[in-house]
Amino acid sequence: MSKATGKAVNLRDKINGNEMDLSLCNLTEVPVKELAAFPKAIVLDLSCNNLTSLPSDFCGLTHLIKLDLSKNQLVQLPPELGRLISLQHLDLYNNKLTSLPVSFAQLKNLKWLDLKDNPLEASLANVAGDCLDEKQCKLCATRVLQHMRTLQEDLDRQRERRLQRERELERKKEAELRVREAREREVRKREKAEEKERKRREYDAQRAAKASKEKQKKEDKVDRQAQDNAVVTSSTPKARRSVFGFLLKLLLLLLVGVLGVVGVCQMTELRREAACVSVNVLYEDTMSKVRGQEVVQRILQKLSVQQP
Repeated sequence: MSKATGKAVNLRDKINGNEMDLSLCNLTEVPVKELAAFPKAIVLDLSCNNLTSLPSDFCGLTHLIKLDLSKNQLVQLPPELGRLISLQHLDLYNNKLTSLPVSFAQLKNLKWLDLKDNPLEASLANVAGDCLDEKQCKLCATRVLQHMRTLQEDLDRQRERRLQRERELERKKEAELRVREAREREVRKREKAEEKERKRREYDAQRAAKASKEKQKKEDKVDRQAQDNAVVTSSTPKARRSVFGFLLKLLLLLLVGVLGVVGVCQMTELRREAACVSVNVLYEDTMSKVRGQEVVQRILQKLSVQQP
């Protein structure tokens, strides 16, 4: 049951066989849910009401074959109108329509159409023509369907071109993104290589500095050892020379002393003293042992010559 401006409409009272007559019911809305409960009602008359629009779910009544919407206040039809694929007869006489939805082209079974007394746009009005008899209304359906198919094809081509442009733009963006990513990868790769080279140079520099430092340490150690050896070497001969000089001096003193004692005991009146006798005997024994030496003999000869 549907409400129509203050009074209820019992759809069961409006059905007659396969026809549902809701004309002159002062309807402002179409009772779609209630109509869906009568799928056998393939003929629906909604003429002479106060309808300004049709809800989108009205297009779900795909069982409709004949639809009369004449003498209403319709300003537009739902975009989903093409879903009424079984529709063969459509009466839109005396409404306020200026255009038809593009999906109108999908009404392939439409054989009869009346668009008289609508403020249609010029191109659609020229295509629709008059609908004064059965032949003209059938011709109107054929021509309008063809016109709407052309519009749909144009729209499809425009949509395809738009999609093509969008795809090309998307491919261009993807190409630019790939180029940018490749450049970024190349920059990162170059930076990584430069960083690696920098670290390698730093490593080599550290190793060179370390090697130089070790070498310097070794050279310093060698120099210190050489200096120490030089000090030891230079101090040892000095010490040896000092000891040898001291011993030589001591020996000379002893020799001078001995020679002095021998000279006193040989040349003075003390030679007859007991102490000098022993010295003289020792002197004579020593001289007798060395007279066989040529050098000594020469020395003794010189000494004897020099004696008075």
